Amino acid sequence: MQRAVLFLAFTGAFCAAGRTYELRGRLVPQSSATVSLFGATTPFHAETQADTQGRFRFRSLASGQYTLAIFLSGKGDLRQTVDIGPATVDAKGRLDLTILIDHSLAVSAEALTDSSKISARELSIPENAWHEYEEAQKKLGRRDITSAVEHLERAVAIAPQFAVAWNNLGTIAYQARQYARADAYFRKALDENPAAYEPLVNLGGVLLNEGKPAEALPYNRSAVLSRPHDALANSQLGLNYFALGNLGSAQNYLETAKRIDPTHFSYPQLTLARIHLLRNEPAQAADELRDFLHHHPDAPEAPLIRRQLAALDNESGSAPIISR
Repeated sequence: MQRAVLFLAFTGAFCAAGRTYELRGRLVPQSSATVSLFGATTPFHAETQADTQGRFRFRSLASGQYTLAIFLSGKGDLRQTVDIGPATVDAKGRLDLTILIDHSLAVSAEALTDSSKISARELSIPENAWHEYEEAQKKLGRRDITSAVEHLERAVAIAPQFAVAWNNLGTIAYQARQYARADAYFRKALDENPAAYEPLVNLGGVLLNEGKPAEALPYNRSAVLSRPHDALANSQLGLNYFALGNLGSAQNYLETAKRIDPTHFSYPQLTLARIHLLRNEPAQAADELRDFLHHHPDAPEAPLIRRQLAALDNESGSAPIISR
């Protein structure tokens, strides 16, 4: 049965056509694991198995941001954002990663309990609905979004209780910035499975993008309570508090997100820089911008951030900081 994972972000992707890249990874200590790669800001999904030496790879990847998920049997999963592009790969277009397995940071260890609470409605999903879902994942791997959506729509037509498929439709709509549609899909997923984590955190993100931080707050709080080691949940709650003017709480959760995943696609450094500027702390703001550029040298925002950093270094401190 296909494991579901969220893959949301706060703006469009930088996924350039043309050259493709290869991601090669190694798990330390070597572990048998299922390794999945999800588009962080555009619909994409690929999956492989780590070999006996803990090695895995993904080929023909477009430039962009991805969520790498390492599923460890019986222990939950580890996730981190991977930024792939000209500035992060070697001359052969390869990005080599060493993943240190720290079970204490398994963001979905909490989800193992959730998985034992599968509802009777979910257990009633027929095999042909799962087949449509699996076909959708294959289409996402080929970036055939239209066909993926068609398969997912057939899946929920066969099994309206299919919360995972509703959530997948929501992520695709979100990444197309069709926020009203994504909102409806995530709510449908939660209606079908109120205990599901992915549509919970995803709905919190959509509501922020819809300019509804007060409505988003209980969802984002619940997401952090459910999975305190999830970078996305912490980042969204930090952004939520920032939107509501609570800078202290915003900073706490954004810094937590950055510790968990410094390369996270929600760019916590940019909002942290804004917080420091609001507090008249230009040196700390500049540190956040340097950290952002270190992790995201190929981001479309990078040229402007470099100019803003130069202004801060010249003790200007007056340039506004981009935030997602």
